[in-house]
Amino acid sequence: MKILCLSDYVDPLIYNHEVKNTFSDVDLVLCAGDLPLDYVDYVVTILSKPTYFVFGNHNLKDFHVYHKAARSLPGMEPINHNDSSHGHGGLYVGFKCVRDFTVKIKDPKTNKIRPLLIAGASGSLKYNNGLNQYTDKQMKRQLIRMLPRLIRNKLVYGTYLDIFLTHASPRHIHDKEDPCHKGFECFNWLIKKFQPSYFIHGHIHLYDLREKRVTQVDNTTVVNAYAHYIIHYPNKKINNNGDN
Repeated sequence: MKILCLSDYVDPLIYNHEVKNTFSDVDLVLCAGDLPLDYVDYVVTILSKPTYFVFGNHNLKDFHVYHKAARSLPGMEPINHNDSSHGHGGLYVGFKCVRDFTVKIKDPKTNKIRPLLIAGASGSLKYNNGLNQYTDKQMKRQLIRMLPRLIRNKLVYGTYLDIFLTHASPRHIHDKEDPCHKGFECFNWLIKKFQPSYFIHGHIHLYDLREKRVTQVDNTTVVNAYAHYIIHYPNKKINNNGDN
């Protein structure tokens, strides 16, 4: 299965009339935050592939549509439930655990066909008390709320998770030392405990595309999706330039 990962940047290689031909063999799209939802909608419309997304710490115009607690915050537009303009083609997986029966994979351990198991988390580490920012303790509480679904995955399918999609990175993996771009310690706990095959994040901009964007942590491949990046699942032959 070929997966197109996007984050943080409206990429001219994606946002052009040749994208349908260039990425015609893509099976799935993952959007790791800080992308306008109009861009996500464009990708869904043009490629017509299952698409998942999370929010980052920017481009939060429609954040309140997906998070009830944010609807009363200043500056948030009231929601007209008879208005379909807030409907987006991608599936939001922020703080959710999803079994996608429309995307079937062959389990690399059992060779049995099963649904793709994906979970996600929105936001970044708190640095200025802005919207969709969390302390490490707050983020870990969000992860713990997913435990029942993760345990059910393990009991039914023999694995907790295939892909974890987030905006921020794990601490000390691809992150930076400034307050805005530090990663979450609790994401390292998630990787160690649940061992997703892929941990896909954004947030860390790669102004030099020679910078490291793929790191192996035990059984989990951590990928910075900045701009765009292609992965194959379950085949995991990856190099740092995005070719596999």
